Order: sequence, then C-alpha cells, then structure tokens
Amino acid sequence: MLDLLVRAGRLPAGKTPVDIAVRDGRIARIAPRIDEPAARVIEAGGRLVAPPFADPHFHMDATLSLGLPRLNRSGTLLEGIALWGELKPLLTPEAVMERALRYCDLAVAQGLLSIRTHVDVCDDRLTAVEALLEVRKRVAGYIDLQLVAFPQDGLYRDPTAHRNLIRALDMGVDVVGGIPHFERTMQAGAESVRALCEIAAERGLPVDLHCDESDDPMSRHIETLAAETVRLGLQGRVVGSHCTSMHSMDNYYASKLIPLIAEAQVHIVPNPLINITLQGRSDTYPKRRGMTRVPELRAAGVNVAFGQDCTMDPWYPLGSADMLEVAHMGIHAAPMTSREAMAWAFTSVTVNGHLAMGLPDPTLREGGPASMVVLQARDPIEAVRMKATRLAVIREGRVLSETAPRMARLSLAGRPDTVDPADYAPIAED
Repeated sequence: MLDLLVRAGRLPAGKTPVDIAVRDGRIARIAPRIDEPAARVIEAGGRLVAPPFADPHFHMDATLSLGLPRLNRSGTLLEGIALWGELKPLLTPEAVMERALRYCDLAVAQGLLSIRTHVDVCDDRLTAVEALLEVRKRVAGYIDLQLVAFPQDGLYRDPTAHRNLIRALDMGVDVVGGIPHFERTMQAGAESVRALCEIAAERGLPVDLHCDESDDPMSRHIETLAAETVRLGLQGRVVGSHCTSMHSMDNYYASKLIPLIAEAQVHIVPNPLINITLQGRSDTYPKRRGMTRVPELRAAGVNVAFGQDCTMDPWYPLGSADMLEVAHMGIHAAPMTSREAMAWAFTSVTVNGHLAMGLPDPTLREGGPASMVVLQARDPIEAVRMKATRLAVIREGRVLSETAPRMARLSLAGRPDTVDPADYAPIAED
C-alpha cells in the first residue's frame, strides 16, 4: 500500500494532470493514472503540484519584532540598522526563539520549507546565535534552516565582530557572512571580503555576503567577491546577496562585471520587497527601482534566486513568509512580463533558492523526496499572479499543513453561485 497518493496534479512543466505515488518518504511513481490503494489520498483536481518554496535570504533573529523598541520612521536602511542596534541589548534567547518559531509556523503554512537566515554576531553575548541554533534543532523535522554568521556592524568596523564570527562558526553556524559595503572604507570592505572567503575556504563552508546594498554605483565589492571565489576555488558555494548598486552602475562596467560573476559561479540573491522599499530613498525624481539587474544576470547564466529578507522587523513593516509575493514583486520591479520570465520567477523561489543554499534540486521526480506543495492554481504563472493558496504542504510524504481553497459566494442574478479565482482566467499557451 502507498503511504500517500496525490491524484490529478499538474507539475510545473507538465501539460496534463498526473498522479504522484508516495512510499517511505520518496516519490515511488509519477503516471497519468495510478490505481493502487493508499493510506491517504489528496485530490489535486488539476491544480499545480510543485516543489516546496525556499528563501535563501532572511533575518530570523529580527523577525516579528516590529515596533520594538520603536518604529522606523524614515523607512531607511540606516535607521533600520540603528534601530536594530537599540533592540540588540534587550534581546533574550527566549524572545528570539518565540518569534522565530512563530515565523516557522507561518512558513510551513506557506509551503516554505528551506530558509537561510543571517544571524547578527555583533553582540558579545551571541544571544541570537544561541537562540537560533536551538530553533534549527527544533524545526529540523520540517524546515531546512541554515544559519549565516553575519557581522551586521562590519567585520572590521565592530571591534569584536571578527572574534564573535569565529565563535559562532565554532558553535555550529553553517555559513560565513559579511557586509563589506558597511565597513568604513572601500579598502576595508574589500579586505573583509578576502578575509571572510579565506575563513570559509579553511573551514570548508559556504559564503553569503550582503554585497553592495547601496545606491552608490562605486560600491563594487561583488567584483572582489567573484575574484576571491575563483582564487580560493569556492565556485558554486558563494552567494552575493542584494547587489543593488548594480542598478546604478554604468552599462560598460556592468557588461564586464556580470561575466565575472557567471565565471565564478556566484549565486545572486535579490530581495525585491526590501530592495525597492529601502533603495532610492534619497532620490527625488526620477526614482531608481532599487533592484539589481535580474534579466542581464539570467541571460549570462547566473543562478538568480529571490529572497524575502525581512518580515515585520526594523527594516520592513510588511511581509508574510509568502515567496509567491516575493516573485510577484520581482516581476514588477525587474520588470519582466514575458511568459518565460514569469514562469522563471516561480522557479526562482523554488528550484533556484534550493540551489543557492547548496541543497539538492527539489524538482519532483521518481525516486526523489516526496516534498511538495499543492497550489490553488493551474500553472506557475497563475500561482504567482494569484499568490495561490497552499492547499497542502507535504514534507517527505508527511502532510504538514492544509488550507481550504479560497472561494467566493456570489449573490448575483444569472451569474454563478461561486467563484474560484484560479478558474477565472484563461490559460495562455506559449
């Protein structure tokens, strides 16, 4: 007997519904029709069945802390950093854990089962590190949670950041982080990139740097990161997060830089919700969009994966652990509205996010893990357009979450009694 049978689901690249048979946490078979008894049957009804979502860039130590100890009145990145500096001394492990676990509950309900979170190490108590190491342990059965040792106040700018980063890695933090553009000088920023990459190479760890989260076109630490990646043989293990200064770089320099990023196999993680909110704040008009050059990076073969970054914290008063919202905003900010690009946006928050985190390709296939999300949509573009309801969230054959379909009841003469948003528009063919 099967453990689970998902009947009549559409795979992201599929044209017709298929049945998905699950046994012992793996996908045993995918076929147009499977007539085999199962302990549990989920009727997908022609809806989309896709890999779980991944968020390769988040700040779980700050999540759900909106209003503590005050609100960010200017809405700027720098006030957010200052506000976080006020909150850090007030943190307790219990409070950080409580907020993080609540966020993980929300993430599961949204089908978000892989998260990489940056953890501030510029606190000699390492309160957030201690708390999130415990959270990682508690959620291990349902979320792949990676921790990045993140010197928020600068590896060299903060007097104890370097020592604390090493302490955090020794405690079991997974990834080496940094923020070179926040150092006092461009030279110090470049030196921090080299030092952090060397630490990662010595320890056999990945690297994930906040890189050039700035409107300054001369903030070019991503170039140094790409060069150090090649020098130290870190190809495929390095992420440049944000890279927003690229939106203001001149085209000639960008045409040189992007091939270097591709050659180094550096993953790029833009964060559309936050980038378009925090960047361009000093502009009057015209206002810059704030996000890096996604179409150009894609065209060069760079793995680009959208991240969420923040949810209800000192930097961002919104957010809901919804990676479809992130993809939706990415389409608008790029902008990229071809059907191929919109379908790619869905891939960016599923497959590409996993690859940026160094996780296996989550594409649903026979023999692969039975981890998937059933969505109230018929294809990836519709899922992004509707920010589709997650009807079922499944991890290795275990149903973690279920949500009733979103339906509206109408009282209109001569019109249908109900409206299912996912059935209300035609599917355009490529």
